[in-house]
Amino acid sequence: MPNRENNRNSSLPNYPTKPLRWRYLETDPQTIAQLQAEIGLDPVFCQLLVQRGIFHKNDAVLFFRPDLTHLHDPFQMRDMDAAVQRLEMAIEKHERILLYGDYDVDGTTSVALMYAFLSSFYHNIDYYLPDREKEGYGVSMEGIAYAQAQNCKLLIAMDCGIKAHAAVEQAKTCNVDVIICDHHLPEGALPNALAILDPKRSDCNYPYKDLSGCGIAFKLAQAFAQKKQIPSEKLENLLDLAAISIACDIVPITGENRVIASLGLKRLNQNPRTGLWALIQRLNKAHPLHVSDLVFGLGPMINSAGRLGDARDAVRLMLATERNSALDMAGKLVHRNRQRRTVDYATAAEARQIFTNQPNWQHLKSIVLFQPDWHKGIIGIAASRLAEEFHRPSVVLTLSNQRAVGSARSVPGFDLYAALQDCQDLFFSFGGHAFAAGMQMPAENVPEFTKRFEKLVHQRLKPEDELPLLEITAECALASLNYRFWKTLSRFEPFGPHNRNPVFWAKNVVDTGKSKLLDNNHVRFHIRQADGTSMSFSGIGYGLGARFQELRHSVFDIAYNLREENWNGQRFLALTVKDLLPSGVFSPSRPLKSESNAAINPP
Repeated sequence: MPNRENNRNSSLPNYPTKPLRWRYLETDPQTIAQLQAEIGLDPVFCQLLVQRGIFHKNDAVLFFRPDLTHLHDPFQMRDMDAAVQRLEMAIEKHERILLYGDYDVDGTTSVALMYAFLSSFYHNIDYYLPDREKEGYGVSMEGIAYAQAQNCKLLIAMDCGIKAHAAVEQAKTCNVDVIICDHHLPEGALPNALAILDPKRSDCNYPYKDLSGCGIAFKLAQAFAQKKQIPSEKLENLLDLAAISIACDIVPITGENRVIASLGLKRLNQNPRTGLWALIQRLNKAHPLHVSDLVFGLGPMINSAGRLGDARDAVRLMLATERNSALDMAGKLVHRNRQRRTVDYATAAEARQIFTNQPNWQHLKSIVLFQPDWHKGIIGIAASRLAEEFHRPSVVLTLSNQRAVGSARSVPGFDLYAALQDCQDLFFSFGGHAFAAGMQMPAENVPEFTKRFEKLVHQRLKPEDELPLLEITAECALASLNYRFWKTLSRFEPFGPHNRNPVFWAKNVVDTGKSKLLDNNHVRFHIRQADGTSMSFSGIGYGLGARFQELRHSVFDIAYNLREENWNGQRFLALTVKDLLPSGVFSPSRPLKSESNAAINPP
């Protein structure tokens, strides 16, 4: 069995060692039985479907066979008619169109998607991405000035704009019409733009509310193509970009997002655009690519352009058509991402040390750190690492343009955005959602914010939410795991928020004697069921070394994901062990056992 972990331990993160709180997802047995009678699947898979709100065969067919025809009519979105009409007029009058996007993955893919779509039949277009350091997030006055200087009459703002009141008013004085394609939550009055496409508008009845910013841009392209009877192939060509945005912006992989992500991943694996092909070559990842490869592979490389340089470099790469130049551009992003990672690790290590050097850090419910010299493009990553390692809402701030600029990340059970609303009198501005947000404030307000934020977390984070939650989706003995099982499980992909990779529970497991402790408290497992069966499985368990040492000579239970590995051309099933407990400690009320001999044929 390959032991690659020993060769890559130095790059693995230090995983949190807090004990996990196991919770079994209760599912009505009668509903599972009814679905099984309809579709004939192993009850474990019926259980997973029911947990996803799928109760009948027709819904299961749609789930297992995503198709573009499953998408909603884009004209159901508020202001879509006006947006399409204005875009149509711009093309008829041969007006110059400026595509404006945020500097992150969602914004850069949005710009690349819209440019790729429009440029296939229209050429008087330009794009603009703000400088993270100089202009910050959102539609900037510099961007409006650029539009005016370039004689652009229409600006399409993507993944931003829902709060751009002043910029939109400035655009109007410059005779520039603005179409906003945003997916962030509006607050109060909307900007006075020509059209605002945002399903989260209170007056928008669009059926699906969780599109990414790039997803909204895709809906605009879909609506225009529908009206102008443009062949569907032009939309299919955009799916790889939209899939990357969905994965990297951590939106729910349900409904339309799941359809787009599924088809986009298929395209990425079979026929990606030249620029993405070049990135995939540089990533050097065995096919097929999964959502995790986009989140931890392609996404950081695309993001590195805007974090430590010019976000337009990412757009140029995604629009590249010649392979050699695309490989050169991809190589530059890889180099920049390595630079980013060096700064990222150093910042995260320094932040961790500062926090744990506080005399009462164990008793704090939150983390708020302010260092004026930290890089603005890295603080969000540092906040994510702190929130993950310590399982506490975390805010990391630096100084930019004489303001304290911060990025915040939360944990399940704590609404970050609501807490920031209660601190808004301290801010120049803030925005985000329940799990991630940003803010700007006078530097002198940081101490007061730190006190108030800690108090809010103490009041609102329930004691049971202070431990990381591990949701067990189904009981599944190791003997059930074979390639027929894996083939069906793979049909549930792509995994992500609200369509999580199932965490299975195997009872009464023992070490075969071949398990090995690795560096950084990791374990290379080699285990089998304690019922005397000879079938064994290998797996990796991050941060579980100490716990395994306590249990390795006894019978224990594991919570795990199933995955496929490829080593020297050979494929085999392996486990990612999420946690382990002494046998008998975990006892859900109604566990459902897998029937490994049942037919496994998805509808």
